[in-house]
Amino acid sequence: AELAPKLMEKAKAKGVEIVLPCDWACGQDFKNDQEIKFVTKEEGIPDGWEGMDCGPESMKLFRDKILSSKTVVWNGPAGVFEFDNFSKGTKALLDAVAETTAAGNNGIIGGGDSATAAAKFNMEDQVSFVSTGGGASLELLEGKILPGIEALDDN
Repeated sequence: AELAPKLMEKAKAKGVEIVLPCDWACGQDFKNDQEIKFVTKEEGIPDGWEGMDCGPESMKLFRDKILSSKTVVWNGPAGVFEFDNFSKGTKALLDAVAETTAAGNNGIIGGGDSATAAAKFNMEDQVSFVSTGGGASLELLEGKILPGIEALDDN
């Protein structure tokens, strides 16, 4: 709870916008077949429920942000995409990344779960690049030297 506000402040100081969901599809158990309750950030997620996917307004928000970007690096699904009832947010993100790629922009998927989602929906060939090395991909983008690359450079 202490880290999030600090990250938001740091991003703001650097002129970086962090886009967070504004609504959620919630369930009471970690399973596909159950009652689904949609809530907004103003309502909050009720006790005994957990956010298992982003909601329809978040999907629209993320789509607009993705389509207005020249390069998208997507790392992490929007929900529990393994459950069909909670896969809609992840599929919406994937559709938007594919759409921006088709428009000539860069759509990069960097992460094991995101890559698995692209495979689940048979869309790996509709984006610019898919990497299964999520954490390593992010470290490379940060400018860090990866141990494997460093070992190759030393030889």
